[in-house]
Amino acid sequence: MTVYELQQEILRLKKETNTAILAHSYQAREICEIADFTGDSYKLSVDAKNIDAENILFCGVHFMAETAKILSPQKKVFLSNKNAGCPMAEQMDAEMISRIKEEEPDRTVVAYINTTASLKTVCDVCVTSASALKIVKAIDNNKILFIPDCNLGDFVKKNVPEKDIKLLQGGCPVHSAITADEVRKVKAEHPDALLLVHPECKPEVTALADYAGSTSGIIAFAEKSDAKEFIIGTEISIAEHLQYDCPDKKFYPLSMKLICSDMKLTTLPDVYRLLKEIENGTAEELTMSDELIADARKCIDEMIRLGN
Repeated sequence: MTVYELQQEILRLKKETNTAILAHSYQAREICEIADFTGDSYKLSVDAKNIDAENILFCGVHFMAETAKILSPQKKVFLSNKNAGCPMAEQMDAEMISRIKEEEPDRTVVAYINTTASLKTVCDVCVTSASALKIVKAIDNNKILFIPDCNLGDFVKKNVPEKDIKLLQGGCPVHSAITADEVRKVKAEHPDALLLVHPECKPEVTALADYAGSTSGIIAFAEKSDAKEFIIGTEISIAEHLQYDCPDKKFYPLSMKLICSDMKLTTLPDVYRLLKEIENGTAEELTMSDELIADARKCIDEMIRLGN
C-alpha cells in the first residue's frame, strides 16, 4: 500500500470501530494527518476528556495514554506502540516524592504531566509546559516542589520569582543535551532567524532564545510572526510540520539530536494494525485500577481547573 492508501484504510477503520485517534505533535506528518486531535499534552488531555468515541487510540507515549484513560475511564484506550515510554516520566517514583513531602509538608507538589499515573497519586497538581506558568502563579501557596524537570522548573522559577520553588534533578534527556555552544553556532549560520526553544532545554540555551515556550506556543509564535526564518529548538518533527504549514517561511532544526526515539516508534502501519485488532477484538487495551484512576485524576482535574 502507498501512504495515501494506508491513510484511507485507517480513516475507514476508525469510523467503523468508533475510534478517535489522538496524536502528539511530535508524531510524523502522515500520522498527524489521520488524527482526530493533534497537539501538545495539555491540549490532548482536555480533548481526551471531551471525546464521544467508544475507543481512543493514542499516538504518543505511555504516560499520555494513561492520562487519556484517567480522564475517560469508561472508554477503551489503546497505545499505538506499547514500547513507547518516556525516560523523564520514569525518573522519580511515588515513594521518593512521599518521603520529601513528609520532610516538607508545607510545599504544594507540582508535577509535570510527563510522569507516571502512580507518581501523580502523591502530587497536588499537574502542569504542562503550556500551562506551568499560569498554574504555578494561581496556586494558593508560595512554597512549591516542582518535579521532575529541573530545566522547565528553572524557567518557571525565573518567571514566578515571588514563589519559593524547590527543584529536583530530572528532565528530558533529548532537550537537555543541547549546549549553548551549539546554539551560537547555528545562530551564526542563520543570523536572520529567530530562535524558538522549549523550556525543557538547559537555562543557558533558553537564555539565548527569542521565544521560549511549549510546543503549541512555538508553533503559534512561528505562524503569527512576521519573521521569515526560524531555528526550532524542540523535537525535530515540529520544524517539519511548520515547513508544511508555513511554506513561505524557512525553518531550521536547532540540532539533529533533537529526536525523541520513543515518539518515533509509532508508524502508520502500527496505527493500521491496531485498528484491525480493535475491529476483531484482539487489541491490547490499557487497563488501570479504579483506585489508581481516582487517585491520579485529582491532580489532573486540578490542572484543568487552574488552567482554564
